[in-house]
Amino acid sequence: MPGVRIEPWGPDDRPLLEQTLSDPEMTRHLGGPERPEKIAKRQARYERPGSGQFKIVLEPTGEGVGWVGYWERTWEGDEVYEIGWSVLAAFQGRGIAARATKQALEAARLERKHRFVHAFPSVANAPSNAVCRKVGFTFLGEHDFEYPPGNALRCNDWRLDLSLPATRVEPGQPAK
Repeated sequence: MPGVRIEPWGPDDRPLLEQTLSDPEMTRHLGGPERPEKIAKRQARYERPGSGQFKIVLEPTGEGVGWVGYWERTWEGDEVYEIGWSVLAAFQGRGIAARATKQALEAARLERKHRFVHAFPSVANAPSNAVCRKVGFTFLGEHDFEYPPGNALRCNDWRLDLSLPATRVEPGQPAK
């Protein structure tokens, strides 16, 4: 199994963001493709130092195969992190998303800012829900969201307690 690492999102990573966010199949659980203007704004946010957004890199080739990131939000009256990820279709099914997500969770844990991180995959997105289980999240229930505005989305609420010890990262997979 090839190694996976995460690295801070950079100014040259926009083509990867476009591949993951402008493809109808890649975004079917997120309300469909994003428009170029929205991707440009997202790119600007992601490349800011300390953004919590990372490129997923396949080793040893150094090829960018997706993104993973976390951000702050208020959820049910508490300040928490939310986390999300996307892996290019050609690289799915290899455990890449889970390994990269563990590394991003470790980065969030090291900030010591929020106790909990939530993931909200669509109830219909079996692979992302499997990532949540594999990484050690606890299932809390289903919720309705509007994302993007005007699009009803039924999601699962998964929560991970960052104050607990990290789940083991596979050998050879650095927790950056």
